[in-house]
Amino acid sequence: MSIQENIERVQERIREACRRSGRRPEEVRLIAISKTFPAARVREAYQAGLREFGENRVQEAAAKIAELNDLPISWHLVGHLQTNKTKRARELFHWIHSLDSVRLAEKLHQAARVGERLPVLLQVNLGGEETKSGVGEDEASGVVEEVSRFTSLDLRGLMLIPPFFEDPEAVRPFFRRLRQLRERIRASLPHLALPELSMGMSHDFEVAIEEGATMIRVGTAIFGRR
Repeated sequence: MSIQENIERVQERIREACRRSGRRPEEVRLIAISKTFPAARVREAYQAGLREFGENRVQEAAAKIAELNDLPISWHLVGHLQTNKTKRARELFHWIHSLDSVRLAEKLHQAARVGERLPVLLQVNLGGEETKSGVGEDEASGVVEEVSRFTSLDLRGLMLIPPFFEDPEAVRPFFRRLRQLRERIRASLPHLALPELSMGMSHDFEVAIEEGATMIRVGTAIFGRR
C-alpha cells in the first residue's frame, strides 16, 4: 500500500476508536514517526495531509529538517535527549516528548532564547524497565512541580512508552495508569492543566485512544517496516 493509503487506513482506525470511546477524532493528534526514513518519504506523507512528524535522534533529524525546510512541519522529538544536545534540540524541534528529569529541564531552560517557550511532555516509566527513560510513577508529581517553574518550558502533559506486548489489550492497564496519574497530579497541582497524553503506537494506538490519548506516535503503520 502507498503512504497515502496507509494514512487513510490509520485515520479510519482513529475514527473507529474515537467512536467506540465517545470521543471526537479532532481530539487526537497523529504524530508520524519518521525516524530512519528518508526526507522523501516525509515529503510524501506531508503531501498526503500530515503536518506533524516525530524523530528519535537530534543528529538524524537535523539533516532531515534542513532538507525539508520549505515545508511548515511541526517537529516532535520523541527519543531520549542527552543534556549536551539541548541547545540544538531547542533550535530544531517544536515539541519535546521525552523530558525525563529536572536536570534535563534545567538544561533546556538554559538553552532558551529570550521570550521563547517550548512545549514539553514528561516521560513516565510505568513498566520499571531499565532500558527505557522516564521518571517513576511515585516521583512524577514532584518532578512536574519542579519543571513547571522553568518559565521557558510549557509543560503540557505526560508521555509513555509502555512494555511491548503482542496483544494490545495487555497494554491497556499502562495507558489507564498514565491517565489516572495525570488526574492525580492535576488534583494536587490545580494550576496545571496538563492537557496532553502522548501514548500509543502502530499496534496499540486504538487502545491508547480509548484510554484518553491526545497524541499517538505512529511509524510502521504509515511508512512500513524499517
